[in-house]
Amino acid sequence: MFFKGHFESEFLSRRSILFLGLVTVLSYFTFFHGYSNPPHLFWDENYHVASAQKYLNGVYFMEQHPPLGKLLIAAGELLVDANRVDHQFIATDHARNLPQDFSFAGYRLFPTLFAWLTAPVLFLIFLLITRSANPSLFFSFLYIFDNALIVHNRGAMLEGTLLFFCALMLMLYLLHLQWKDKKKLFYMVSLLFGVSFGLVMATKLVGLIMILLVPALGWQLWGRWRQLAICAGVMVVGFFAVYVCVWQIHFALGDNVLHHLPDNGYYQASDKYKNYLDSGANGTPKAFPVMLSDSFGFIEHYNRGVPKLDLCKEGENGSPFFYWPLGARAINYRWETSDGTLYQYLYLVANPAVWFVALIGTFIGVIIFFAPIFLPSVRGGLRYRRHLAVFLGLYVSYMGAISQIDRVMYLYHYFLPLLFSFLITATVFMELKHVGSWKLTDARKNLLLLVLTVCVFSSYIFYAPLSYYRPIGNEEVMKRAIFPLWELHCVGCKKESILTEKICH
Repeated sequence: MFFKGHFESEFLSRRSILFLGLVTVLSYFTFFHGYSNPPHLFWDENYHVASAQKYLNGVYFMEQHPPLGKLLIAAGELLVDANRVDHQFIATDHARNLPQDFSFAGYRLFPTLFAWLTAPVLFLIFLLITRSANPSLFFSFLYIFDNALIVHNRGAMLEGTLLFFCALMLMLYLLHLQWKDKKKLFYMVSLLFGVSFGLVMATKLVGLIMILLVPALGWQLWGRWRQLAICAGVMVVGFFAVYVCVWQIHFALGDNVLHHLPDNGYYQASDKYKNYLDSGANGTPKAFPVMLSDSFGFIEHYNRGVPKLDLCKEGENGSPFFYWPLGARAINYRWETSDGTLYQYLYLVANPAVWFVALIGTFIGVIIFFAPIFLPSVRGGLRYRRHLAVFLGLYVSYMGAISQIDRVMYLYHYFLPLLFSFLITATVFMELKHVGSWKLTDARKNLLLLVLTVCVFSSYIFYAPLSYYRPIGNEEVMKRAIFPLWELHCVGCKKESILTEKICH
C-alpha cells in the first residue's frame, strides 16, 4: 500500500477525491472548453504555428526557445488533423493571413490540455502542503479562476506546457519528503523528477529556476548521504534521457532547407552544421553536439536582437518586472468589432482578487520567515519555515534573475513566480494562528476561505468577457480599468499611463 498514516488517509479521503474531481471539472470549463475559438492568431501564435508547420513538413529552422513546446503544438495538429493543408507558413517565421476555415483545434490542443491539467496537479501540491482538502480546494481556485492565466494559456503558447511541468516538479519535490523512508517510491519519484526537469528545460529557458529544488531537497534530507547520492544519479539519468531525446527529435525532423528563410535558410548555422544538413546527416548521433551548440548560439544571437524595454515607445506592451506582482501592464492581444459599438477582446488582464491574495500572502510570508531573526521566541512556533524558505527562495531568485535581463519582457513572464506565490500563500495560511488578538480557529479559517472564494469567482466573472472574446462596450471595458498601472483601455479610448507621463514628458 503506497499510503499509510494520517496524511495518507486524508490524501485518499472521500472529500479529497471529490474535490480533486471538482477541480478537474472546473478547470476544464475555464481553460479547455471551446479552446479552438476564436479562430484567429493572437500574440506568439504567429510564431509557434509557423514553427509547428515546419516540423510537420520536415523544414529545418532555429528558434529562440527549446523545441518541446513547439513539437507538442505540431503533435496536436498531427493528431487532430483539423486542417486539410498544413504548409501555408513554412516559408516564414511569422504566420499571418489565415486561410478560410483554418482550425486551431490541433495547434492549441496540447498547450491548453496541459494548462487544464495543471489545476489537479496544483490541488495535490496544496494537499501535500496543507494536509487538508478544504484549503487545497480554495488555493486551486487561485489558478482555475485567474483571467490572465486563462486567456494566455488557451492559445498555442509555451507557458501552459511550462507551468504543467514545473507544477509536476514541485509535486515530486514534496513527494520526496513524504516518501523519504520508502526507498522504491523515493527513487521512482527521483527518476520522474529528473524527467520533469528535462521536460521543463526542453520547453523554455526560464524554467532553469527549478534547478533550485535540487539543493532544496539536499537541505531537507541532509545527512542521508547514500540516499541523496543515488537520488542525484537517478535524476541525472532521467533528465538527460528526456532532454537529449527532445533535441534529437528536433534535429532529425529538420532536413529540408528553404532558402526563403533567414540566412538563406541556415539561421546562422556553422559550416559543420551546414554540411550535416546538406549531406542528410542531421539525424545522426555524431552531428548532435555541433547542432546543439549551434542552437544555443542562435538563442544568444536572437536575444541580442530583441529590443530593450522602451516605455516611451508608442504601442509598447512590455513592462518592468517590478510592475508584474501588481498585474501591470495588461496587454490587448486581439480585438475586433462588427458594428463599431461592441468589441470583442482577448485581453491579458489579471484577476485582481487572485493577484491581491497572492501578493499579500507573499508579503506576509516574508515577514513570517524573517520574524525569528528579530523575535527568537517565534522560532520554535513555526512549523512550515522550511517550505517557506524553498518557495520564497524560488520566487526571489526568479525575480532577481529577471531583473538582470535588459530585453523587453511581458506580464506573462510572471506566471511562474505567480505559481510560487500561490504556494507561499498556502503555507502562510497554515502557519497563521492569530491575527492580532483574533484567533484563527479552523471554523474561522474556513469562513475566510469561503469569503475569498466568492471574491475570486466574482472577479473572474467580471473580467470573463475580456478572456473569452465576448462582445462588450467601451463603457464596460473602462469599468474594469480599476488600477491605473494596468493601462487597461478600450479601443479608441485614451491610454492613461502614470509612469510614462513622468518619464517621457
